[in-house]
Amino acid sequence: MAERKPATNPADVDQAAALLRDGAYVADRELATVVYLALSLGRPLLLEGEAGVGKTEIAKVLAETLGRRLIRLQCFEGLDLASAAYEWDYPRQMVAIRVAEASGQTASVESTLYSREYLIERPLLSALEPQPGGAPVLLIDEIDRADEPFEAFLLELLSDFQLSIPELGTIRAAERPIVVITSNRTREVHDALRRRCLYHWVPYPSYEAEAEIVALKAPQISSELRAQLVAFIHELRKQDLYKAPGVAETIDWAHALSQLDVVLLSSDLVDDTLGSLLKYQDDIARIRGSEAARLLAEIQSAA
Repeated sequence: MAERKPATNPADVDQAAALLRDGAYVADRELATVVYLALSLGRPLLLEGEAGVGKTEIAKVLAETLGRRLIRLQCFEGLDLASAAYEWDYPRQMVAIRVAEASGQTASVESTLYSREYLIERPLLSALEPQPGGAPVLLIDEIDRADEPFEAFLLELLSDFQLSIPELGTIRAAERPIVVITSNRTREVHDALRRRCLYHWVPYPSYEAEAEIVALKAPQISSELRAQLVAFIHELRKQDLYKAPGVAETIDWAHALSQLDVVLLSSDLVDDTLGSLLKYQDDIARIRGSEAARLLAEIQSAA
């Protein structure tokens, strides 16, 4: 894919919707509005929703369509400052000390040990640095997986877009990064962090929107098969499943069916490809067989 030239932020909500559409992201008016406001006001955007509904994709699309660098911080339990922001290159510092001791220049090296030369940048610090094409898109993905103390550390960054390094001082962003924070809501994000963000809940798409998504992401399948698979997935989401299929699974299934040269769904075919949709054995066992046949018969009779 050819590299995009840097683009200006959208001037209104319609341009924000067009920007997302240009990145093959189907957005409703509410999402386009909050994206426009986040870009125009320079506010972080907190996106919550079920896994697989397209939260992370929004950050990727913004980076692509605006021609910005995407910097991603994947959150996990135990995430700390060294992994998220910066750490000192202690091995290189030790080598410098040994060399200085051998040459009798210890005093001169001590003054440079805690300089940028020995600083290893992690995603949060990198996002504050000037980037070609403008401020980057900083994706803080699945913040709910990180520990609560990490949220407290983020407050300074999201309030003033600066980072305090005791040995160096405060590093401030010359231009505010575009910040997108996602959460699958496995735990509640603290109010102090929410107050610093614009908020949007990303739901499962409507039938019409999901059909449009499939048409964009898997244009090789027929309109009839597209209608069937989207209808079947919407029926699946009404079932009592441990993890309902997200949009990502919809697209995976569409590609799988295309690879198998499927023209129309059948109950046997659904059984054979359930692993593209459902990721837990209990869910697969619940749907496979008579239940899959029943759901398929319902959507075929309603067509």
